[in-house]
Amino acid sequence: MCSAAHPADSLNWTELAAAIDRDGFALTPPLLTPDECAAVRDMFDDLDRFRSTVVMARHQFGEGVYRYFAHPLPDPVARLRAEFYPHLARVANTWATRLGTPAFPLDLADLHALCAAAGQHRPTPLILRYGPGGYNCLHQDLYGEVVFPLQLAIMLNTPDADFTGGENVFVEQRPRAQSRPMVARPTLGQGMIFTVRDRPVPSPTRTWRRVTLRHGVSEIHTGSRHTLALIFHDAE
Repeated sequence: MCSAAHPADSLNWTELAAAIDRDGFALTPPLLTPDECAAVRDMFDDLDRFRSTVVMARHQFGEGVYRYFAHPLPDPVARLRAEFYPHLARVANTWATRLGTPAFPLDLADLHALCAAAGQHRPTPLILRYGPGGYNCLHQDLYGEVVFPLQLAIMLNTPDADFTGGENVFVEQRPRAQSRPMVARPTLGQGMIFTVRDRPVPSPTRTWRRVTLRHGVSEIHTGSRHTLALIFHDAE
């Protein structure tokens, strides 16, 4: 497998943090090479790698299928999770300071120790596959009491070549105001960092207030779309 296109340490975290603060999400440069994207896509059909499969229509989540990886997580899933967590934890702790909430540990193993103490032991990284007519309803990936506030998703196909449609949709629910819709269209290997549940934004009184974000995927018109999603907290 080829090496990663842009390791986490090489990214401009000042710009990424500013975008996440402003919009609740940010696009990265490509994080996986085309060969790596193909290798991760191929994992979807290797059922021994996964702890569970969810057919979305059965739960009214949308139309598509996703699978949660089992331990041990394969490369590059484990590598990306370990590389990105310390950087995202610094953003999360800035938010915690603004909101007056407890800080998160800077080491991923320590986050998972907090999860285990709360009864959250199952890994949450997953691959999602959509075909024509597929979509994902607006939702949040919570999984238990311990919720790390940021996650990372990586596009594993080429838009307009492998599939059409299938934009990433974000809806910000603002207090006492109408909701704000946003759309992102990552390219092959590109990552999206986005808010899991809520984030602080300045209020008119010069304090901080929470705004909630939900995310989903619009309808796929043609072809097949795969995404690698990395949630950092474990599940109950």
